[in-house]
Amino acid sequence: MADTYSQIYIHIIFAVQKRQYLLQKAWQQEIYKYITEIISSKGQKLIAINGMEDHIHIFVGLKPDFRVSDLVRDIKNNSTKFINSKNWLPFNFAWQKGYGAFSHSHSQVEKVYHYILNQEIHHSKKSFKEEYLEVLRRFNVEHNEKYIINENEN
Repeated sequence: MADTYSQIYIHIIFAVQKRQYLLQKAWQQEIYKYITEIISSKGQKLIAINGMEDHIHIFVGLKPDFRVSDLVRDIKNNSTKFINSKNWLPFNFAWQKGYGAFSHSHSQVEKVYHYILNQEIHHSKKSFKEEYLEVLRRFNVEHNEKYIINENEN
């Protein structure tokens, strides 16, 4: 076979260090646009991006030769530098260590897309920690709550 065909959809979730509410609404769109450029520059396809002041959701179509860990590392490193270069905060911004990455089938794309775009509505009923633990349980991911959402992380 001469070509490679794939359909890999990944929902990525990660939080602001110590889950602080630092991603102000006034700059969220600028941050999302910057992250979109990072994803595009890596040859990947952004499907949806959104979040709240303390975390972010990114839904991508990933090519089979690209590792999720490399994409998340590049997004976190570059967006951290971008946010700090803007001097929006009187201290250095950082993302919390780790992330969640969950695969979805093509039939779930629209549902995940709307879920991500409706974060504000969703979080009026549920905290980020509740949401994240629910996703881990839904995907049967073994976890220790002590290490999942570390509010005291440096």
